[in-house]
Amino acid sequence: MSMQMGDPADSGMAKVEQWQQTMYGMDSGIQSGATTVRDDDGGDFATSKHYTMTTTVTTEKPDVDAHYTRAQRVRAAMFPETLETGTTILTTQTDPSQMTNVQRLAEPSQMLKMAIVHLINYQDDAELATRAVPELTKLLNDEDQVVVGKAAQIVNQLTKKEASRRALMQSPQMVAAVVRAMQNTSDMETARATASILHNLSHQREGLLSIFKCGGIPALVRMLSSPMESVLFYAITTLHNLLLHQEGAKMAVRLADGLQKMVPLLKKSNPKFLAITTDCLQLLSYGNQESKVGGMQALGKHLSGSTPRLMQNCLWTLRNLSDAATKQEGMDSLLQVLVGLLSSDDLNMLTCATGILSNLTCNNAHNKTLVTQGNGVEALIHAILRASEKEDVTEPAVCALRHLTSRHQQAEMAQNAVRRHYGIPAIVKLLNQPYYWPVIKAVVGLIRNLALCPENQAPLRDAGAIPRLVNLLLKAHQDAQKHGSSSQQTYQDGVRMEEIVEGSTGALHILARDPINRAEIANLQTIPLFVQLLYSPVDNVKRVAAGILCELALDKPSAELIDSEGASAPLMDLLHSNNEGIATYAAAVLFRISEDKNSDYKKRVSVELTHSLFKHDPASWEIAHNSVQMEGPYPDELDAAYQGYGGYAADMPMDGMEGVMMQDEYPGGMAYERGQGYQEY
Repeated sequence: MSMQMGDPADSGMAKVEQWQQTMYGMDSGIQSGATTVRDDDGGDFATSKHYTMTTTVTTEKPDVDAHYTRAQRVRAAMFPETLETGTTILTTQTDPSQMTNVQRLAEPSQMLKMAIVHLINYQDDAELATRAVPELTKLLNDEDQVVVGKAAQIVNQLTKKEASRRALMQSPQMVAAVVRAMQNTSDMETARATASILHNLSHQREGLLSIFKCGGIPALVRMLSSPMESVLFYAITTLHNLLLHQEGAKMAVRLADGLQKMVPLLKKSNPKFLAITTDCLQLLSYGNQESKVGGMQALGKHLSGSTPRLMQNCLWTLRNLSDAATKQEGMDSLLQVLVGLLSSDDLNMLTCATGILSNLTCNNAHNKTLVTQGNGVEALIHAILRASEKEDVTEPAVCALRHLTSRHQQAEMAQNAVRRHYGIPAIVKLLNQPYYWPVIKAVVGLIRNLALCPENQAPLRDAGAIPRLVNLLLKAHQDAQKHGSSSQQTYQDGVRMEEIVEGSTGALHILARDPINRAEIANLQTIPLFVQLLYSPVDNVKRVAAGILCELALDKPSAELIDSEGASAPLMDLLHSNNEGIATYAAAVLFRISEDKNSDYKKRVSVELTHSLFKHDPASWEIAHNSVQMEGPYPDELDAAYQGYGGYAADMPMDGMEGVMMQDEYPGGMAYERGQGYQEY
């Protein structure tokens, strides 16, 4: 019987031993998160993780924490605040760098708990501030300055928390009381606290609106005269935020004489403070001509020995101011510094320096002469060579060169300097496609000015200027013709195609003074187009077309071709033009193409000439031609100011000037006005 009873027992013991040897060491996956996969070969199950087991034997009794259930450990991990003080639950974490599953589950619950705590605190802050607003407002309006100072300190502390700050800014009475206290106090600490309050409120749009509506801007401008540095910094940063984000703030600052108060602040040495101040000046001057006068010299003082950031801020502001400073005097030292900056490899500095020089040399003979004598031509050419693909540099640089090569005592010196410093090939190369029309317009005007110097005629021809100008003329004329039936003028990149037609024809007109150039122009089959331009509705186009035909008619084959293209009829009409230049050129062309005609034709032309221009004999044309500059009166360089803000983009809309045109100038160029958004400090 005992044997029978023992057999099953022995069998059971054997099975336990077998299980211990085979399955005991396998991971169930509950603790470790290991996955269980089927073995393809044998069909058994295997775990994806393997462990090396170590056994520690101790004679001490196990810690009481080991007896905690799994539920207790989970509860302790997810809600540790439920544990009694001093109680610690052992974790099953084996690797400090890896969280256990329970710890992962606990993380969202802790985040939720903290969010609820913050929400409760936020609500408490808001309720506290809301309840305190009436009493604090009353204290800020108290006659006792000590009481006002203490109240300002309390409000300042409240505005440092978002919830209470939002509650305060929703009370117009509170904001008005702060502004009033800041205006009336003579205590520096009260002034600092109230300025800090407005600064804290200015971080939200609601706060900016409250400050604006409560008359905070005049009070802040007044604080710019404070001797305390912290008050100055709070005031300028608050005004900066208002200028950036509050509609109507710019006009309010101008009316409060903010510009006059800010310019003296440029004497400060703190780079961060100066950066914000210069940006405020730029924001105020952008698009407002009256605000721009007076700050050029002050800003120019910071271009030497300053930090790169301050220099850049000053340069952008100077560029924005410079379009209103074309007639200002006392810019000599600034111009010298700008010419020196043209050697910089920093693209932003190069962009600003060329733009400022372009504006300051526009219609200002003294500045033109000074820059020319200060090696400005060479520096501008080198800038173009280094940044030929950057329109933000090439356009103002070419405009500046165009200004320097006309209408001042050293204009001829500048024309020769461009050639001597190998600038002609680089300038002509800018006429290559693809066309960026503002640059093209500036280059065409510069080529015309360069052609006024006889020594430049051959280099311009050798650089390929003539065929490029002809191709440009054809392209612009075709684009203008496409929209000829509509009342709108054709614009590309902000440039009217009629301006390109006029400019390229005018440049070819001056180039045609050279006999070789004249023959090359005629050989490019341009005469039919020039005759067609005589019918243009634009007087300036008719004048330059008649002008180049006048030069081409000096060669007999060209004169015959002009006549065969039917130019006589429009030229006869142009004899009676109110524009003296058009009538004179038309008379000259008719006189030259009639030399080989029969007597009847000559007589008819003579009668027309007598009735329209000359009272005695057509031969007086030769006297006029020898005594009067026949290239048409061209305007100087002012066009519409550049409009754009943020990122200083290259799209530069420019409208040509209408009205009377000046001698030896081509309409082009621009007065730059460019703004740049800066990060808040």
